[in-house]
Amino acid sequence: MSTRKTSAQAAPVIESRDALTRPMADGEKPPENWRIGTEHEKLVYKRGDHHAPSYDEPGGIRDILIGLTEFGWSPVEENGKVIAMSGPDGTVSLEPAGQLELSGAPLENLHETCAETGRHLEQVKAIGERFGVGFLGAGMWPDKTREELPMMPKGRYDIMRRHMPRVGNLGLDMMLRTCTIQVNLDYESEADMVAKFRVGLALQPLATALFANSPFLEGKPNGFLSYRSHIWSDTDPHRTGMLPFVFEDGFGYERYADYMLDVPMYFVFRDGKYIDAAGHSFRDFLDGKLSVLPGEKPTAADWEDHMSTAFPEVRLKSFLEMRGADGGPWNRICALPALWVGLLYDRTALAAAWDLVKGWTMAEREELRDAVPKMGLTAPLPGGGTLRDIAGEVLSIARAGLSARDRRNASGDNETGFLEPLDEVVRSGKTLADKCLDLYHGEWNGDVSRIYGAKSF
Repeated sequence: MSTRKTSAQAAPVIESRDALTRPMADGEKPPENWRIGTEHEKLVYKRGDHHAPSYDEPGGIRDILIGLTEFGWSPVEENGKVIAMSGPDGTVSLEPAGQLELSGAPLENLHETCAETGRHLEQVKAIGERFGVGFLGAGMWPDKTREELPMMPKGRYDIMRRHMPRVGNLGLDMMLRTCTIQVNLDYESEADMVAKFRVGLALQPLATALFANSPFLEGKPNGFLSYRSHIWSDTDPHRTGMLPFVFEDGFGYERYADYMLDVPMYFVFRDGKYIDAAGHSFRDFLDGKLSVLPGEKPTAADWEDHMSTAFPEVRLKSFLEMRGADGGPWNRICALPALWVGLLYDRTALAAAWDLVKGWTMAEREELRDAVPKMGLTAPLPGGGTLRDIAGEVLSIARAGLSARDRRNASGDNETGFLEPLDEVVRSGKTLADKCLDLYHGEWNGDVSRIYGAKSF
């Protein structure tokens, strides 16, 4: 989730509808300036007893963040507390229960992305050695109840924690127990954004299936391969889902702005503090009728904050975010951007991917998304067969797209090698979740705590 660094007070007040579409339009870039921004979260635990460390305890989350200063990172504070670190590799920030996230810098190629990931993981592992802390690559906590998890000192999280139970049954699980890998990608024009948004949404269930890695809940199998993805289905219907309007004629910046206006607010940021506006209307705010700030109208920064509070499967800000994947190990952090860069950053690949999915109805897209958390690659495909039947073809399209980009490292390798972990999933039919379940029923003898030794970074 976003980390706020400055107050909205200095930003211009929104005076026209153009200001609502400006962040999206300002994101347009020529292809030579397209970048790759990768975000990945990991679960933090104390090695001695596997508990999730609190913010303040010795060797806890605050100490881990501050430890990053020795690698050149600078603290970002909120109300006197360090809540993130800023540096040349982006931002290291906190999810609500202390999940540690790297929001990486915008990079030119996947070789740089994987190098950035490697630097970050080596840094936090070095700090973890000092504090007796480990980092688990998974889609959600395999054994923790909500009550066992700490809460980080960020104002927006307090507001969300109060609001989530009003709108869904699993929103607190989303906040406290899940981890993801995401990639942020650019577009050249409004039409290019639309094409990428549609392919991204239609194939997001495939990403969920390929990266499924959350089969346990409170120490036992939960009946899902991606319980993290299931959680989103009962978090908040106003701000999640597959966004049917994206596939309608005329979709563009204006229509997405209308969607965001209909997403209820969470907060307004003023004077370094978050004001609870949960459930209120941004349309009222535009009219100066927001009850928590009577007479005041929103700034451009307020709108950009609000755009960060919707959580659909693909999200638009000044770039597109692919949001369907569970957290996972090092090679998956490199594989997710490889999948989407291959599909979306080459025109031929983008057209081929759209040809695969353009005939699906919205009902069929929704059915596939609903089936994937439990069934993974065996989910039934529109028109017959299973998702696995097209997975290999999608990877072939992505590989061709990466080959066409021809971005090579010092050894002369292009970017296609980063897809290899996904090739293995399709060949075997087994996701990380399937493999964990096999271990649970076999070598681990029903002891889910064995995951810490087997699946940590």
